[in-house]
Amino acid sequence: MLHFSREELDGRVARARAALVRRGLDGLLVFAQESLYYLTGFDTNGYVFFQGAVVPADAGPITLLTRRPDLEQARRTSTIADIRIWYDAEGADPAVDLRAILAEKGLKGARVGIELATYGLTAANYVRIARALEGFCALEDASDLVRALRLVKSAAEIAYVREAAGIADASLTAMVGAARPGAFEGDVAAAYLATLLSRGGDMPASGPVLGSGDRALLLRNATGARHLDPVDQLTMEFAGVYRRYHACLMRTIAIGSANDHQRAMFSATRDAMQAMTEAARPGRPIGEIDAAHRRVFDAAGFAHARMGACGYSLGATYRPNWMDVPPLLYSGNPTPAVPGMVLFPHAILLDATAGLAMSLGYTIVITESGAEVLSRHPLDYILRD
Repeated sequence: MLHFSREELDGRVARARAALVRRGLDGLLVFAQESLYYLTGFDTNGYVFFQGAVVPADAGPITLLTRRPDLEQARRTSTIADIRIWYDAEGADPAVDLRAILAEKGLKGARVGIELATYGLTAANYVRIARALEGFCALEDASDLVRALRLVKSAAEIAYVREAAGIADASLTAMVGAARPGAFEGDVAAAYLATLLSRGGDMPASGPVLGSGDRALLLRNATGARHLDPVDQLTMEFAGVYRRYHACLMRTIAIGSANDHQRAMFSATRDAMQAMTEAARPGRPIGEIDAAHRRVFDAAGFAHARMGACGYSLGATYRPNWMDVPPLLYSGNPTPAVPGMVLFPHAILLDATAGLAMSLGYTIVITESGAEVLSRHPLDYILRD
């Protein structure tokens, strides 16, 4: 069930070990599900419990500590051969089991990196680990180590991103087709999910974010789907997903009748997207993308309605979030754009006084000469009547 060649996965592990050596670390405790998938192919949602892997800096095997329900999952979806099980019981403490694994690997008294910035390690579980390893070894936050390797995608990864982008395009066509006066938001979302799944896609790591009327100004999911009014607006933010790789799109469309103020908002968002895409150039700081975003919106008189950042990196992610961050696209971010990065720039205006929203967004991949937009849909003002 591996979705990458063994050679590619082994190369990723070798680069992670080299990064550990450069930092003077003797091993890494991996808790981010994205890291486990990237390094070994391990594909699961078992990270919601205590689950982690020990990656020695030397050539020793990777050891996974997980629960019994993930044993066959790890055997069949990953390159991990050494799988240890901890069992649910009163007083069970998998952090003690983790310490025993570290002792086996000769890591007592060593400097060991740990992934802290991840949904795969709760604060409660970190406290257990810190307690179990106190005086045993020195822990150092290494949340960025595998993260940095994942930021620039391989050719095989880019192929999956392109497949995801095709699914996103087909989904947008289906959602716009389902959106009309009187339509139920749930049916629009169902059109997205039916397209996504019928084309072999995965469930997204979050979303879709979909709302009409006053809910069109919400940028997070909220319960309470409604029917569209005869004259309305509908914001849709969603992702095509393939082999866990996400390619996002965002649109706000008019329902029943066009709105002159919203048309002006659309013109500004279209101009902002074009300027942002032009600013996404290899070797240049990605903060320049947001600088372009701010420049266009502020000149158009929409400084009060824009966001403080304009997008983020994308990749293979797991619930609860498809935002593969860092990096975020904010002004002053010094991270250089590198060929192979996949980014989701978006231009969002929320005019709370007027009760109007306008959003545009698409996925790009940084190339040797600039940015390639992965969506075939034009940036048009969409009216469904």
